[in-house]
Amino acid sequence: GSFDKDHSQPLPLAPMALSMMKTSVSGRTAPSARRASVPRVAGVRALPVRRVRMQATSQGEAQMKEAMARWETSVSEGQVLSVSGTEAAQMMKDGWVLLDVRPPGEANKVPIIGAVQVPLFIEDPGMGLGSLAAKGAYMGSAGGWWTGGTHLIPNQDFLAQVQAQVPKDAKIVIACQKGLRSLAACEQLSRAGYGAGMAWINGGCDSCRKGDLPTKDDIDIRYAGIGGMSELLGWTDVQREENKQLLGGSSGVIGFFVFVLAADIALWIYQGIVAYQETGVFKINF
Repeated sequence: GSFDKDHSQPLPLAPMALSMMKTSVSGRTAPSARRASVPRVAGVRALPVRRVRMQATSQGEAQMKEAMARWETSVSEGQVLSVSGTEAAQMMKDGWVLLDVRPPGEANKVPIIGAVQVPLFIEDPGMGLGSLAAKGAYMGSAGGWWTGGTHLIPNQDFLAQVQAQVPKDAKIVIACQKGLRSLAACEQLSRAGYGAGMAWINGGCDSCRKGDLPTKDDIDIRYAGIGGMSELLGWTDVQREENKQLLGGSSGVIGFFVFVLAADIALWIYQGIVAYQETGVFKINF
């Protein structure tokens, strides 16, 4: 199968590419199915990024294309089952282990009740020039200031941490926020000997709705994937749906500034009228 090729080292894929991309497979494989044919992976799109990023290099792009081809094959051949959030929740009740591979920032923001949390990528703790340059470049991109993302690096202890908490004979359904990291995790775990059953949430937690997965305080799990200025203004899908927007979202922000402008104009006119009554000259002070 597509996962049979031996790779002793972690996949050399750019963490930013995994964190910025979202993938889904149209159609879903029912949890009870052992084999199923699933259409090709589609809809993968990376946000604009600066050239200093690893994934912008031709080598990084080639590695990503190669990995995507392997992951697509693993799903189409039925080695990895494609499930929805509600199906994953039912699988947990049926004894499957839900492995949450989201970075700590996302996993802790909206925890999944009953999940085993082991991040595939973690925030870069380095303070060297290289790390600081990467963090600064990321923060200057749309993925940083607009969505609140951070510079991530591979978790070198990922396999060891999973093996310490999940037995090799366990059936595992893997979740990440956008759907791509979970496929990468499926590949690593399959090569490490996990073969009793493997599934991924198609489209990641962003494809779920409130109540699909058991979360702390029943918070919509999509809130884990938002941040930055877009969250502050409320310009995200989940906030618009729940109407939890600063000043009512984009229309509210525009309305607020229109109100302020109208108030200023009214004040200027009032000042002009007062000045005309006192001096006979209509004068507005800006």
